[in-house]
Amino acid sequence: MFSRGIVKAGAAIRLGAVAVLLGAFAGAAAPAQDTAGNVSAVKVSEEGRQVYEQICQACHMADAKGGGGAGAVIPALAGNPKLADKSYPIMMLLKGRGGMPWMTDILTPEQMAAVLTYVRSHFNDYPDAVTVADIKRASTTPPPVRDCDTCGK
Repeated sequence: MFSRGIVKAGAAIRLGAVAVLLGAFAGAAAPAQDTAGNVSAVKVSEEGRQVYEQICQACHMADAKGGGGAGAVIPALAGNPKLADKSYPIMMLLKGRGGMPWMTDILTPEQMAAVLTYVRSHFNDYPDAVTVADIKRASTTPPPVRDCDTCGK
């Protein structure tokens, strides 16, 4: 009789703990799978904003309008038509250029996709998300070579 009461009490405690955990998760809405790559736009926007504020903003400024001084020119990301083509900012993060370091040692592919989606949509009017698949595809291909009539001379 005594051991049966302990078993019932133990089961009640376990059930109570499960109910508390389920209640906690029920209150937190699951992220919507609303973009390519199955990442929630809300999550991407928040993570992208955080990455921008913690890393990119130091050079590109809070308003993403870039700046310059002491001979350095930091390009604007806001209103930048080069960002319309996803491959351009992806290659900038993967390979770097000029004073822009590559970010492969700093950011994960998920963070790169998030920050590029944030910059392209928040500071520009390019609503299509950059996905992890876009980042991985670009990381395995050589950078594009633009036509140049003075190259090699």
